[in-house]
Amino acid sequence: MAKCLSFSALGNSCYRCSFNKAGLKSFTTDLGDGTHMHCWVPKTHVQSKPTLLLIHGFGANAMWQFNYFIPLLKSKFNIYVPDLLFFGDSYTTRPERTEEFQAQCVMAVMDALNVAKMDVMGLSYGGFVAYSMAAQFKERVGRVVLGCAGVSLEEKDMEEGLSQMSSVDEAVSILLPQTPEKARELMRLTFHKPPQTLPTCVLNDYIEVMCTEYRQEKKELIQALGKDRKLSNLPKITQPTLLVWGEYDQLFPLELAHRLKSHIGENAELVIMKNVGHALNAEKPKELCKHMKSFLIHTLPPTKQ
Repeated sequence: MAKCLSFSALGNSCYRCSFNKAGLKSFTTDLGDGTHMHCWVPKTHVQSKPTLLLIHGFGANAMWQFNYFIPLLKSKFNIYVPDLLFFGDSYTTRPERTEEFQAQCVMAVMDALNVAKMDVMGLSYGGFVAYSMAAQFKERVGRVVLGCAGVSLEEKDMEEGLSQMSSVDEAVSILLPQTPEKARELMRLTFHKPPQTLPTCVLNDYIEVMCTEYRQEKKELIQALGKDRKLSNLPKITQPTLLVWGEYDQLFPLELAHRLKSHIGENAELVIMKNVGHALNAEKPKELCKHMKSFLIHTLPPTKQ
């Protein structure tokens, strides 16, 4: 049987061209101890513009998740788009798998690039990392945007049926699909209106390109995320924070958004996007970008003279 054209590999090539056209270039740094981090960085960092860090979640790589937003935000921000460990070209031989370690590695990249202060936006798992950056590096992180990031999740929530994922093992099987059936289940859970027909060969190609490499390490990332997780142990960040959530999010239900807003307190603002699920950036990218711009651009702090 003839092999179907690799749509995912073709998409990667197109997005690389798109990122380059938008004024970004590929940058890789060796952090030592077997850790290598890749990041898309501005070809020219403009000192008069603030810095915005975009942090991806699980699923397709960072280029697929943020390609729509780069042209709309680049005029106002120096945009940096890192690959988290075990995604894209970032990896480590160290054993740490927590979002705290991911946050430290991302900040180490910014250190290598001599970027002192930044705003951060994280999608889903990337939101866990963004939140940790804000907690660990209070003086360096300005404003925070979290998109459907279930940071307030507790280990017991899965057992009690809050999420459609009843256990960590089930979460692994869904977030790292190895069959077309599981890939379709992932889309049903992340999209409010999932694509109705996708050829099996396209799904197999997605699995091969996006879900095969570093599968064990990614499984360990998911396991670390839920292990002994309690809201009482979650630090309260003090930065102005925008929470953007899908009305029909099945992975991290809306209850987690209200819980997180209450936990952060008066510095948090919650926007609920109607008729959308977990995949905000894929289902309604234009509306998501509008909320980001309203929060990040229209409330820009005064430029230092």
